Amino acid sequence: MNKVILIGRICKNPELKYTPGTGMAVTNINLAVDKYNSQTKQKEADFISVVVWGKQAENMTTYCNKGSMVAIAGKIQNRSYDAKDGTKRYVTEVVAQEVKFLDNKKQDQETGNPFGGTYDDMTPVEDSGDIPF
Repeated sequence: MNKVILIGRICKNPELKYTPGTGMAVTNINLAVDKYNSQTKQKEADFISVVVWGKQAENMTTYCNKGSMVAIAGKIQNRSYDAKDGTKRYVTEVVAQEVKFLDNKKQDQETGNPFGGTYDDMTPVEDSGDIPF
């Protein structure tokens, strides 16, 4: 079984690219996943490479940016390629099969409201002291 589930923050703004042959959308992100070091008693992070394909990649570049919290479910993949200097490079990465946005940093930064929209359109509620339940 090859299944991994990660929750973390995106390290830099996702950039959308398209494959040359098929035109398939793809984005590569690094995900900072918190961990606890029991020896130093400090919180640290692992930085995990994630590849997101298709519509999920398009949505990620539209709705997420640096610092956005996401949950990723996918599989671990190893691959290799020849670098420009002629050396062989090896890469281990997570290929996302499911992506869940846990917050919306772009909207938060634009409006200051973690739930979207502005505070101007909110109506205050009178507290009469009587709780109906």
